[in-house]
Amino acid sequence: MTTSKRISYSISVTILAVSALFWIILLFNPGGIMTVKHCHVTLEGPSKASLQMMLQMNPVSDLMTGWTLMVLAMMLPKLIAPVQYIYNRSFKNRRFASALLFIFGYTAVWIVMGFFMNAIIVGLNLLLPNSYIPAIGVGMIAVIWQFSPVKQRCLNRGHDHLPLAAFGPEANRDAIMFGIMHGVWCVGAGWALMLFPMLLPAGHNLAMIVVTFIMISEHMEHPKFPRWHFSFRLKLLRVIMARTKSNLKTALNSN
Repeated sequence: MTTSKRISYSISVTILAVSALFWIILLFNPGGIMTVKHCHVTLEGPSKASLQMMLQMNPVSDLMTGWTLMVLAMMLPKLIAPVQYIYNRSFKNRRFASALLFIFGYTAVWIVMGFFMNAIIVGLNLLLPNSYIPAIGVGMIAVIWQFSPVKQRCLNRGHDHLPLAAFGPEANRDAIMFGIMHGVWCVGAGWALMLFPMLLPAGHNLAMIVVTFIMISEHMEHPKFPRWHFSFRLKLLRVIMARTKSNLKTALNSN
């Protein structure tokens, strides 16, 4: 059941292409689903009328659509290794279905979390409309969480690869549970980073790109002992710099 390098490469390219498609949708922001809209009523402060107007201008369906698009755009690259693991541990006729079930379970966890996140976003926008204070506060929490032993424990558990049944209903169950557990540990590690861009009155696209880079980088790091540890976990940056240096050296030598 071992996959070839060609299949592993195809998995990486396909997932990155799908992620890029979701990024394009996010950046175009159709219908303004990625931004919380205000009017003079919502700017007057928290009240029943302002809450009703806020939800009328920002329906829960739009908020959840934007959240789901953001999760898929930002998180899909982190699923390359688990999907490759599923392909390595599954029979050929089960690989694609198991991978989809894994992604479904993973995304479902983030969608459930999205209801709580959007409630926080709406509440803070009612209390402090068009203010950077909520984003600054969550940003400070994210920095503290970034170096905490709890986050490191979640990152470590995110490297766990559950055993998968070969066929039958058990294979479906295992793939979904693998996705759910992977999602739980991913939420534990990245909830504050994911919330931060959504609270910015402006510049959330740039913030999402930076957060995505950080989250992919920390996922690439090897597990470490959970403790308070001041580390930015920028392995992706180190990999990019090393490959750029190698390519430049090759180009110079060829000339």
